[in-house]
Amino acid sequence: MRFVLCITGASGVIYGYRTLEVLSKEHEVHLIVSESGNTVLKEEMGITSEDLKRSFPKVAVHNPKDMTSPLASGSRLRSFDSVLVIPCSTSTLGNIANGINQNLIHRVCEVALKERVRLILLIREMPYSKVHIENMLKVTEAGAIVVPASPGFYHRPKKMEDLIDFVVGKVLDLAGVPHSLFRRWRE
Repeated sequence: MRFVLCITGASGVIYGYRTLEVLSKEHEVHLIVSESGNTVLKEEMGITSEDLKRSFPKVAVHNPKDMTSPLASGSRLRSFDSVLVIPCSTSTLGNIANGINQNLIHRVCEVALKERVRLILLIREMPYSKVHIENMLKVTEAGAIVVPASPGFYHRPKKMEDLIDFVVGKVLDLAGVPHSLFRRWRE
């Protein structure tokens, strides 16, 4: 399977990192990290997108300013199974909801919507304002799937990684990727 993974400037980049770890083992992954995403990677994990390039050499890393990237084209993006924005900042959500392209992530999401490529947005914000909720409704009505970064507890997590894997596992379920990141209900 083929995926575009976008990491934006919301807190919770560990979700994007873990998704990258899981997907890159068996799937083709194209990665875009926004400028703000790089800032949060540095703050929360002490790494940069350059570190990601070294750690995941099979992953194709795209410059978020490169609007001429093949990913910006509908005829190319149609060959991907899903576009994942993990985490998705509310600023990115607003741009997607209103068709505003300020970087490659926004453009890829717009193209995913128009080409009917599965678009999954992991929103990591709380509380939500009315504007956030309206933007979530707009992108949902346009065909995206909005996922809150809300871990469950029925699998009886023992450590933080269990909570992270629960959220990432839910996203992978929506993307059609088999996994065993968490124990399912009554399993």
